[in-house]
Amino acid sequence: VLSANDRVNFAWSLFDPVMILLTDLGVLVIWGFAVYQIWQRNITVGVLAAFLQYIGRFYARLDSMSRIITAAQRAGAATQRVFAILDRKSTVPEPARPTHPGRLRGAIEFRNVSFRYGSRTVLSNVNLKIEPGEMIGLVGPSGAGKTTMINLICRFFDVAEGAILVDGIDIRSFPVEEYRRNIGIVLQEPFLFYGTVADNIAYGKPDATRQEIVAAARAARAHEFILRLPEAYDSLVGERGQLLSGGERQRISIARALLIDPRILILDEATSSVDTETEHEIQLALDNLIKGRTTIAIAHRLSTLRRADRLVVIERGRVVEVGSHRELLDRSGPYARLYHSQFEMAHSQHSPAAP
Repeated sequence: VLSANDRVNFAWSLFDPVMILLTDLGVLVIWGFAVYQIWQRNITVGVLAAFLQYIGRFYARLDSMSRIITAAQRAGAATQRVFAILDRKSTVPEPARPTHPGRLRGAIEFRNVSFRYGSRTVLSNVNLKIEPGEMIGLVGPSGAGKTTMINLICRFFDVAEGAILVDGIDIRSFPVEEYRRNIGIVLQEPFLFYGTVADNIAYGKPDATRQEIVAAARAARAHEFILRLPEAYDSLVGERGQLLSGGERQRISIARALLIDPRILILDEATSSVDTETEHEIQLALDNLIKGRTTIAIAHRLSTLRRADRLVVIERGRVVEVGSHRELLDRSGPYARLYHSQFEMAHSQHSPAAP
């Protein structure tokens, strides 16, 4: 895709130079032929001047037409891609006889869950129970299966074997849209849409009042910086939120999650890409978000998961340890080794270099 896009951009970058070159060559040919005709007394200088005026206007209209045709072709190709996305059918089937979830309590159970990407096994016979309102931290090396577990809870995919139960009911029994209304997600790189701050906070609840939006922003510790923006809550955030800093985008995404009041909360590296001061502000906002909600958090920096009720250590798609931070350190198992290796790495990075 990238190479094809590079070829398109390269071809488009040649358009203007080629058009200018062809136009100038045509004018030079006309000048040469006209001078010869004047020398032969077949035309006058006035005829040449008038013809050059006409040919200049002709080239201008030709250039405009070529640009319109090119723009129309690009717009048509973009429209096809947009409709291809809109027409794509979900790979997650709706239940034949749905069970409407209503307001969930947030009890989650992995029961003998296995999952594969193609022929590669990612999760194998995972069993785990999460109580309503409990905070769980998923810990393990990259590729261990942490994100896959999150995707299965959100039902972006269905399990290959076993079942995931919420409040004792298989999530495949719930209508997908109704089930996902009970889930809030805060990602490492939050996505903001082009529009105002208020629009982005209310994205999951379009009928929210301004009072509800402001209350969510206050709880997310975003209200103060929003008021400093030129139009406050009506300020545009730019494409993907590019007019805001990373920490500001993150707090708006937390406010968005607070507004929909989910029973299940997913935190995926929510504080990993910001500075220490901003991380503190985001952590305070997350504390407000986590209260009373079943929370599953992923973080490579294990220090950010100390407040979790339990840590679940995943290795090669299997649950190898479950317990609190202190319990797992006392066991001197995989979690303790991972924690001490991170501590030593951080210590070495902050130690002065040897002379």
